[in-house]
Amino acid sequence: MSQQTENKKGQVETTGHVWDGDLREYNNPLPRWWLWAFYVTIVFSVVYWILYPAWPYGDSYTKGISTVEYTVEGEDGQEKTVSEPWNTRALFTRDMQSSPSALAQQEWVGKVKDMSFEAIEQDPDTLQFAMSVGHVTFGDYCAACHGAGGQGKVGAYPNLADNAWLYGNSYETIVNKIHNGIQGMMPAQNVPEDTIDDLSKYVLSLSGNAEVSGEAASRGKQAFASCAGCHGANGKGNEALGAPNLTDAIWGVADVPGCGDDVGCKVDEINYVVNNGIQRQMPGFGDRLSETQIRMLAIYVRQLGGN
Repeated sequence: MSQQTENKKGQVETTGHVWDGDLREYNNPLPRWWLWAFYVTIVFSVVYWILYPAWPYGDSYTKGISTVEYTVEGEDGQEKTVSEPWNTRALFTRDMQSSPSALAQQEWVGKVKDMSFEAIEQDPDTLQFAMSVGHVTFGDYCAACHGAGGQGKVGAYPNLADNAWLYGNSYETIVNKIHNGIQGMMPAQNVPEDTIDDLSKYVLSLSGNAEVSGEAASRGKQAFASCAGCHGANGKGNEALGAPNLTDAIWGVADVPGCGDDVGCKVDEINYVVNNGIQRQMPGFGDRLSETQIRMLAIYVRQLGGN
């Protein structure tokens, strides 16, 4: 008797396999909608493999034929369109450029790019935008050394919030230093041991941190002659050389404020700087930031100093 006649009317067909006399394996066909959905997924996967990154091979992978276009600022400051194979980074960049908020931001960036620094300072809205972007850029590239608030670290990184500018506070100077970096150097001074304390006390007296008179004052002033070439005869400093003003009681290398009222500690701090000199370097960011980003960063840094 055939399998068809063994099954009762309406009963699902079996495969013909029987165990223990009455245990049968049914032959339930898959629903047609499920089969079509399965076929669609196969077609979809093939199309996806063609369009998007999919299969690894060697040390690379198939890039797909789908591309993403977005704009970048070239070395000449002009925007240009680039196209690269589809990837989430490029897609994110394009979306950040084409969203309503991004278009509004681009409008503000265009204003900052075209306006003079003086005009930006006179426009509260544009100044606020430049400050906001500059604050973020400062956090990404400068805060690791200068601190989140630009307070710096005595002996290591200059304080940008004290309005004491080693190289001057013009926008042109700040932009130049951010773009090209800074090489800060003071050579160690060969001062005799019997004179260096007098020199240090004389330097401290310029800012009212010590009192020196008589022969000690004369010896200290005479020894300071070798320092006057950079700091000036009156100790006012020289912005062209980045030589700090020694009369303003602002100390970026010797931790004089940390000594409190201990004059001996202050002298030791100055002695150390005189004997060892200063070697400091700030890298240039011209290869990492666009000209407009540098302009906004310069605005933020200048405002940190109260200008």
